[in-house]
Amino acid sequence: MKASLDLRAALLSLLLLGLILGVWHLATLPSTAPAAVAAPVLTAEQIEYAKLMGKDPTAGADTPTQKAGFPTLAQMGSVVAKHLGSPFYDNGPNDKGVGLQLAYSLGRVALGYLLAALVAIPLGFVIGMSPLIYRALDPFIQVLKPISPLAWMPLALYTIKDSAISGIFVIFICSIWPMLINTAFGVASVRKEWLNVARTLEVPPLRRAFEVILPAAAPTILTGMRISMGIAWLVIVAAEMLVGGTGIGYFVWNEWNNLSLPNVIFAILTIGVVGMLLDLMFARLQKAVTYAD
Repeated sequence: MKASLDLRAALLSLLLLGLILGVWHLATLPSTAPAAVAAPVLTAEQIEYAKLMGKDPTAGADTPTQKAGFPTLAQMGSVVAKHLGSPFYDNGPNDKGVGLQLAYSLGRVALGYLLAALVAIPLGFVIGMSPLIYRALDPFIQVLKPISPLAWMPLALYTIKDSAISGIFVIFICSIWPMLINTAFGVASVRKEWLNVARTLEVPPLRRAFEVILPAAAPTILTGMRISMGIAWLVIVAAEMLVGGTGIGYFVWNEWNNLSLPNVIFAILTIGVVGMLLDLMFARLQKAVTYAD
């Protein structure tokens, strides 16, 4: 039954993909627009200036033109093949392969995320096990949690004075809250019967935390980590657009400044695919630690 459902879902996904590509193809079909009036005679200087501005007044009036300047599927295929064919080249500060840009972004995300986990999970354990500490820290959490991570960027740049470390700080500050809240909730939701049995058997607190509370709270903790990773990958793109230098976010912004729409679309698709793979990784981990009652 499950295999049949998976097969039907895959077929439906392929059908939707084909529909999207078909609409894209139709929307970018070249059209022939005959000139309604005779074109004015231009001087050589005017023609050269028009070419510098991206226009070619010498082109024939009946030449097929692309609608709205959006890239066709053939153009996108060429761009994808070009980037995947050489993803790790390095020709200078503003000309690096998409593989290198992704490596910079993933490195920043991994470091900021790891620092957030080292803070959020132990602190979440303490908050979940102590109602007093929970009540004391909850106002601070509720005030800091809704603040946009990008709102921290000016303060980070002013105090840290390093764009790369500031980006890592933004990842840290945006990743910590879902992990902290879910860890505290998971720890607080552990069945009282299990804790009472552990106390009856005189299990030491540290052993009780690792052998009773952690396995029971693991699915909820992994849920928070999964949410945090999605937010971290979302934020790093915007942060790199602001701080510049390297990273997939900077790649998007740089290609937009170069007016290269196919490269921008390719980068957007790459961001989505990498985000999906990261989510699938945490989904597998979450499934591995989830148990049935």
